[in-house]
Amino acid sequence: MAGSADRLLVSVTMLDRPRLIALILSALAGTAAGLLLPGALAAAVDAVVAGRPSFPEVSWLLLLGFTEIAVGLIGGILTARMTASATAWLRRKLADRYLALGTRSTFADGDAISRLTGDCTGAGLVASVVVQLGSSTLISGGAVVLLALMDWRLALVFLGSIPFALMLARTHLKNTADDVLTYQEVSGELAARMVDAVAGLRTIAASGTADREAERVLRPLPKLSLAGRGMWRTQARMVWRSGLLLPAVELAVLAATGFGVLEGRLSVGQVLAALGYVALGMAMVTQIPLLTTLSRARSCARRITEVLRSPAPEPGKLGVVPGRGTLELRGVTVGGALREVDLVVRGGRFTAVVGPSGSGKSALVNVLGGLLVPDEGTAVLDGRPLEDLRPHELRAVVGFAFERPALLGATIGDAVGYGSWAGEAAVRAACQSAQVDDLIVRLPNGYRTPLSETPLSGGEAQRIGLARAIAHAPRVLILDDATASLDTVTEAAVEEAIERTLPGRTRVVVTHRAATAARADAVVWLEGGRIRAVGTHEELWRKPAYRAVFTEGAQ
Repeated sequence: MAGSADRLLVSVTMLDRPRLIALILSALAGTAAGLLLPGALAAAVDAVVAGRPSFPEVSWLLLLGFTEIAVGLIGGILTARMTASATAWLRRKLADRYLALGTRSTFADGDAISRLTGDCTGAGLVASVVVQLGSSTLISGGAVVLLALMDWRLALVFLGSIPFALMLARTHLKNTADDVLTYQEVSGELAARMVDAVAGLRTIAASGTADREAERVLRPLPKLSLAGRGMWRTQARMVWRSGLLLPAVELAVLAATGFGVLEGRLSVGQVLAALGYVALGMAMVTQIPLLTTLSRARSCARRITEVLRSPAPEPGKLGVVPGRGTLELRGVTVGGALREVDLVVRGGRFTAVVGPSGSGKSALVNVLGGLLVPDEGTAVLDGRPLEDLRPHELRAVVGFAFERPALLGATIGDAVGYGSWAGEAAVRAACQSAQVDDLIVRLPNGYRTPLSETPLSGGEAQRIGLARAIAHAPRVLILDDATASLDTVTEAAVEEAIERTLPGRTRVVVTHRAATAARADAVVWLEGGRIRAVGTHEELWRKPAYRAVFTEGAQ
């Protein structure tokens, strides 16, 4: 995993090569100006002390100072642009993988949000961090060389501090890595729990369990606090140790320069230059917090790579064959939901799926419609396995409506036509079939009313989701409890309108209502992930256990 994460960071670093080159060049210019600045300061001071004209030396000093400021500004702009583009690239890549995983994704919603936001931003910083670390290394090495050129004795005194600086950096990086990764993982878990709680606010309020739910959401906090304190302790140790190391080295070098001045080897200006070179030489120590940022970037990349390496189903390459929409399941097993299910849904017929809660109804229709790939077995549409079909062709011939539809688009009209080529006339006809047109035309701007400004009840949202499925004019229409919020009269009117709008289409409806099952051509009775019986509602009604399914639903 670590190797894959590092390769991802390399790809991110090389993503915008022109700006990367510009950033490196600006860093080199800043490094050169920074290394020349102490020498320029020494020359200006010595000229002033000696009473010589100092205009050339002062001008050179000012030029180097302005250059360092300008390069810093340019570097900041380039860093912001590169980080933004790298973050956007990572988010696009990660979002594509989440969408490719579809219903097979094992990552919780809140954790996915954490990876898409914080982790992509953290990994997107890697190019600027690497350039800054490289620049600090060059500055440190260059400062030692210039110090040696001034007086090799000073360089020896300074080099005595290098082992301590390297040990400090190594210890800091080693102690931070695990805490950073733990902190990010627990943050993702907290986000996942929070998203679940927000989605269930009404349930929590109605049950009076707010305190208990808050306790559940915040349960990972001690672990998060432990990781956070670990990072801060490591950071604090680094700060006070580096804070002691720098003045200690400066004091040692200052003492050595004092002997040099007494012996006539060094001037007053060179004493100032020596102190400047010492400060530059310790740049690696002062930039140790960048190692924390680099460690965080690697942890972020590991979490992103975890998603990118998750196997996604290979898209099919065959087209949909003509047919009436006959669906078949052969030995289908879905872990925790279905076990060795064999089923044939006749094309052009209305099939109801019933069963007690947890019997596998949603899993069954998701497999029938190709939203869920079974662990074992095969789902077939008109004689061709769903997994062999091109995704866009499969989605064109199989339409879905859900109990809690996610409405997407800028306007109500967009939400109904989402994912289809339906024009305004087809969208309105679909809404009429779903018994929701009267509601929409009363809105301030009708079908052009912004979705965000349209408060919808559960039943209204269901009907719009149903209209969206009808607008596709699919060969197979699957309704997963999509009329549960409608009264029985409206539901019957919707079914009649669908029959008129989409005559001869295959319909598979998950329902808890006996009246709906009674109108179906066939009923699939599920229990414990297996098919208990298939027949007409009238035939199955003779069985007490079958009647109990609807009694449970009513309760």
